[in-house]
Amino acid sequence: MTNAFTLAVDAMGGDRAPEMVVAGIDQACERHPDATFLLVGDEAKLAPLLAKARRAQTACTIRHTTAMIPNEMRASQAIRQGRGSSMRLAIDAVDAGEAEGVVSAGNTGALMALAKIVLRTLPGIARPAMAAIAPSQRGDVVMLDLGANVECDTRNLVQFAIMGDVFARTVLGLPEPRIGLMNVGSEDIKGDDRVREAANVLRASPLTGHFHGFVEGHDIAAGTVDVVVMDGFTGNVALKTGEGALKLTRDMLKQVFTSSIAARIGYLLARPALVRLREWLDPRRYNGAILLGLNGVVVKSHGGTDAFGFAHAVDVAMDMVTHRFNDLIRAELGRFGADENGTQRSLAG
Repeated sequence: MTNAFTLAVDAMGGDRAPEMVVAGIDQACERHPDATFLLVGDEAKLAPLLAKARRAQTACTIRHTTAMIPNEMRASQAIRQGRGSSMRLAIDAVDAGEAEGVVSAGNTGALMALAKIVLRTLPGIARPAMAAIAPSQRGDVVMLDLGANVECDTRNLVQFAIMGDVFARTVLGLPEPRIGLMNVGSEDIKGDDRVREAANVLRASPLTGHFHGFVEGHDIAAGTVDVVVMDGFTGNVALKTGEGALKLTRDMLKQVFTSSIAARIGYLLARPALVRLREWLDPRRYNGAILLGLNGVVVKSHGGTDAFGFAHAVDVAMDMVTHRFNDLIRAELGRFGADENGTQRSLAG
């Protein structure tokens, strides 16, 4: 599938920027030959890199700025002081209609704050949610919210379920994704009022056929459902715990297979299977968290990723734009009867 549209890219965001950003775009161009990129950053640094990247050089236009938002800057500071930064100008390009989406590996809090202020939420969405894909025993799983909203009410959780359902159908290609609400138990009596009420709304909604019910932490890795919905505090803890568990597993396997001569021989025998496992669990394959519910596509790449991981974040943004994700969200909200203030009539009674 060809993709004839433009993405704005924060070229200065990320631990290895701008080298990693340009190299990642160069990789992505091979898969998306018709796409173009508005590369926002220091032209003196970007031009020499593009000169060595044939595909990216053809696809990219540079918008010069030397200002950038450092990782340690608070979101409130970024709002006040970041008007001329590479991140802000990239987001502004989406707001102005010059680009359909933005990708940044920069400061997460600043990106969320600036994107919400500049792009604003879609009609019918009260708060945007951060979503990402994680591996499971049965395939990829969508998790949201992962930290954009520490506290959520019933309406937020229902809207996250709507957006997660559309995301799973759009990006994962699942015709009927199963949706689960994170809770402290699978029984209907478990959890607080907001979670139980959200479950009741979903059971009585157009998503009733997709709604599995409550799930627990272990259900993420088990692949019990395709979409896991939770508040941002819980989601961020789950995400960081999963990342830590993967790192622990890799470190322990390394220790085991280097502990003795016999273990090294065992590694040689098991190497083909271990290579497949490493590829399957490679965090770069899952790079690219998405801010859902905004008037424009916003993808957050991990700040410490390499070119391969950044290219995957670009792929995610491409999928969102190509499949007209926001139009699907609007249509789904219409099925729920959402008003311009983000309230479902089913919630309003």
